[in-house]
Amino acid sequence: MKREVRVIHRTAFQRPSEAMKILGTRTCSRGKSLLTHGGRRELSSTATRHITTTTPRANIPQSGHSLLHTRRLLAISGPDALRYLQGALTANIEANTSRAFFAAFLTAQGRLLHDVFIYPYAQNEKILNGHQAWLIEVDSNQAENLAKRIKRYRLRSKFDLRVLPSSEMKVWSVWNESVENTQDNPLSSVDRGALYAHEVASCIDRRAPGMGHRLLLPGNMKPIVDSNECSESVYRVRRYMRGVPEGQDELTSEQALPQESNIDIMGGIDYRKGCYLGQELTIRTHHTGVVRKRILPLQVYGVNETEPLEMVYDPLQNFNSESIPINTNILPCEKKGRSAGKWKAGIGNVGLGLCRLSTMTNATEKDEVSNYQVGDEFSLSWFHEESSKNSVKVKAFVPLWYPNSKN
Repeated sequence: MKREVRVIHRTAFQRPSEAMKILGTRTCSRGKSLLTHGGRRELSSTATRHITTTTPRANIPQSGHSLLHTRRLLAISGPDALRYLQGALTANIEANTSRAFFAAFLTAQGRLLHDVFIYPYAQNEKILNGHQAWLIEVDSNQAENLAKRIKRYRLRSKFDLRVLPSSEMKVWSVWNESVENTQDNPLSSVDRGALYAHEVASCIDRRAPGMGHRLLLPGNMKPIVDSNECSESVYRVRRYMRGVPEGQDELTSEQALPQESNIDIMGGIDYRKGCYLGQELTIRTHHTGVVRKRILPLQVYGVNETEPLEMVYDPLQNFNSESIPINTNILPCEKKGRSAGKWKAGIGNVGLGLCRLSTMTNATEKDEVSNYQVGDEFSLSWFHEESSKNSVKVKAFVPLWYPNSKN
């Protein structure tokens, strides 16, 4: 018999224009958008921002919950678990011992390995063995690889580590865009004691405004919310519209800098913490370097269609971006030049790409000069199996929460 946790949102849904207020967005007299994200106020020029939270042509539910089959959990516990994680993660676990947080594992050379969520966990004796413990959420295809890497570099650290089968614990995304996130209790309508009694862990997904909450439930449980269960593809569309990459295919493992994959602006790097693996290049890039490429939301459209002015999800287009091979080059349409970026993932007519900022946008960083001009168009071309050449145009959009450091 399945057990269930009841999570009820009582606030009525709001119109998209009202929902934008929840994202902390307002306009000042100089035509700038004042953005709040993770307690920071950031500026984005109206010339560069393209709202990715507009109402889509197809119904993306304003509230819902999705089981994330692409995520898996590891459990780590023991007297040296905290010290090991502090030296391996980009975020500061010592400042987050009582709440979950987003972070990353890097190589010794400072290249991105895994994006993870870390959850403090203190309910299941089968996991804990009487010691302080955490759950590590990672790409399901990389859970075993991450476990092997942790064990390989544990040295003399004393801790237990195991990969949890999906039947034991699963990851859910829960969102309601008409309910504002709270900092203290992400599921404020649920008694915290009841959550702990059911061995539940949860957190606000702070990577971008409107991402909702993450909820960990034993494999035989489902959340009950005032919304319908959605497929994981709905969760993917919500991520893509906000420019949030996730998993190995979208993050260019062992090659990209964490900043290129937005780990920094998604709150996954603490530049004030002490030494950790890969810190040297990460800190140097932050203080003296320039991030010339970043993951951005992309919209594909037909070669004979007009360039879109705002990002709109439309799965009824006569092509599906899932057929575009990963790392397909994004090239300028009218002028010769080097690749402007690489396609990473998509669904319907939207996706993500690693984009050269000065070529595809005018949202450059530090003292970089943008070569982008209004009307510049870009394309993707590929061969699918034995078919003829396929081509579409593609446009990059700058999310509202993206920090334009020139302002």
